[in-house]
Amino acid sequence: MRLNLAAIAGAEYLSINMKIPTYPEFAPLDLDAREELYPALNLLPDGISEFTFAGLYLFRNTYNYQISRLPEGNLVISGRRRDKSFFYVPCCFPNLDRFDELMQRFDYMRHFSETQAAKHRIELEARGYIVYEDRDNFDYLYNREDLATLNGRAYHKKRNLVNGFVSIYVCEQRPLNHSRVADAVAVLDEWRKTKGVEGDYVAAMEALEHFETLGLRGAVYYIEQKPVGWCLGEPLAKGKAFAVHFEKACDRFKGIYQFINQAFAQSLAKHYHYINREQDLGDLGLRQAKMTYRPSGFVKKYTVIHPDRAGFMPTPAEPPAECGPGTMHECSDD
Repeated sequence: MRLNLAAIAGAEYLSINMKIPTYPEFAPLDLDAREELYPALNLLPDGISEFTFAGLYLFRNTYNYQISRLPEGNLVISGRRRDKSFFYVPCCFPNLDRFDELMQRFDYMRHFSETQAAKHRIELEARGYIVYEDRDNFDYLYNREDLATLNGRAYHKKRNLVNGFVSIYVCEQRPLNHSRVADAVAVLDEWRKTKGVEGDYVAAMEALEHFETLGLRGAVYYIEQKPVGWCLGEPLAKGKAFAVHFEKACDRFKGIYQFINQAFAQSLAKHYHYINREQDLGDLGLRQAKMTYRPSGFVKKYTVIHPDRAGFMPTPAEPPAECGPGTMHECSDD
């Protein structure tokens, strides 16, 4: 029998120095859980962008995340979206009796992974559960080399924007460190003022404040020694992919987002085969923008619904409102 070593590794990390309460008790997610969840979640094979300690912690208030450990040792995370409750089991899938119990307690299971679906979908559907692809939450995967080189006709508009940008501006990329956090915050503040929305401002600010503790890394961009952009992310899928969680810039500089996208891809180590730029949340404009970068694939996610709630569908996420990967719209080629 072939063992899922990443899942086993996750279970081992979760069994050491546990501070997470035992199910059915739950506790709010806080920074104290970091040692228990990091890097176990990053070692999971699917590379779901939400399944990292940073991804959970930074949006803990958005989804009211709470954590618990099943008696068998499995991690379970509960959340709430508007008036519906959901749960994740990212590391190890529970036995069917325990799964039935969770499905009775919560409205639905969110982010059932492709690996879990390959092993358990048939038995869940045989049990009467409804399993369907959550296309709006598929993560977009791009070949790192494609984004770094922008070769070929498919990328000619991107190349034109980058070439136009570098013909006007000399932009320097520097690694994010503590001395540059204030510069990144200045860009974030300008971004919020320009957009006129909060978006993921709070999460982005916390990401900058705690980037080292959260295991995040990134870069800050400068024109004439003044900060004009930054991006931040972390390794996924046992180091095969890098997820870009945040990307902010002063869009008064035309082409800056395309420049940052390419420059950061060029700066990543070659062992990162893929760049994960998160989901489109069902926003058609964001979907079109992400497709223009020609994804090489997707990190698929599934939703599981109890047959007694067959008429229920999870509430769609709010429409995106920013420029960057994941939660808001990415810049078009115009």
